[in-house]
Amino acid sequence: MYLFESLPWQTILMGLAVLVALIILNEIARANKWIALVLFIALPAYLAIEVWPTSAAPGTSVGTWFDYAKVYSVLTITLIIMGIRFIKGWSTNKFLLFLPALLLAINIMEAVIRDFQCYSINGFEDGMMITGGPWNIMNGIAGILNILAISGWAGIIISKDKKKDMVWPDMLIYWIIAYDLWNFAYVYNCLGNHAFYAGIMVLLAATIPALMIKKGAWLQHRAQTLAFWMMFAMSYPAFMDSSEYAVKASQNTTALFIISAIALLANVALIAYHVYKIVKSKRNPLKDEIYTDLEEHKLIVEANK
Repeated sequence: MYLFESLPWQTILMGLAVLVALIILNEIARANKWIALVLFIALPAYLAIEVWPTSAAPGTSVGTWFDYAKVYSVLTITLIIMGIRFIKGWSTNKFLLFLPALLLAINIMEAVIRDFQCYSINGFEDGMMITGGPWNIMNGIAGILNILAISGWAGIIISKDKKKDMVWPDMLIYWIIAYDLWNFAYVYNCLGNHAFYAGIMVLLAATIPALMIKKGAWLQHRAQTLAFWMMFAMSYPAFMDSSEYAVKASQNTTALFIISAIALLANVALIAYHVYKIVKSKRNPLKDEIYTDLEEHKLIVEANK
């Protein structure tokens, strides 16, 4: 079993360069709200008018409804997070705190729907080779379980330092890993030739900061790094499709099955643990934080007082 046709050393280095660039851009956006507004409002507005009508036209590998839904939904999440961080009163408004969770769930469901669609596709569609099969159904179920395990948005807080990060203490490493496995399987199933960059590197660009730079701020890291990547991918799809650094998925059915099976098992374990914590704590996942007794949760809250 192999995931990709080939991975020469220069392509691996390019993947690492993409990873580092996304992390740096995320840190720039974290550090200055005015630069962030330019990057997440002015830049996509320009690209939508001047670039994407050609580069992301129907028939290209980034010209589907999903690509446009993804870029605009993730930009919306990014701007709402900025509002919660910087607009007075937003961080204490329960409805506004619920919006990131709602949009995250919608973002996951968009991919779930696409996975289910790809079940019956075998061949090229919109410039992308797709090998449909039971793995699509398995991973779609994994995505639904991942949505059901989202909790604790009412406990979102804003860090007291200069960067004023949006911190979500209940979104711990268990959920993040299950999400990463599901999302990689989705990209591998439905956008296989983009999976090396859009799957591995873009996911790491959010997970690494969540573990090593600013714990508890995974959704903020994820929204910003994914927004940067989607804007780049829709502007220069040839980078992933036909450049010397393009990486083709193997379309190996064993690989497709195993990747989705791992994602499904991880999310079954996640939801089982989630239900166990709900029952044990007798908390309501629709309004309460579930993991307040865990040391990781306590450390995140303490670090942002």
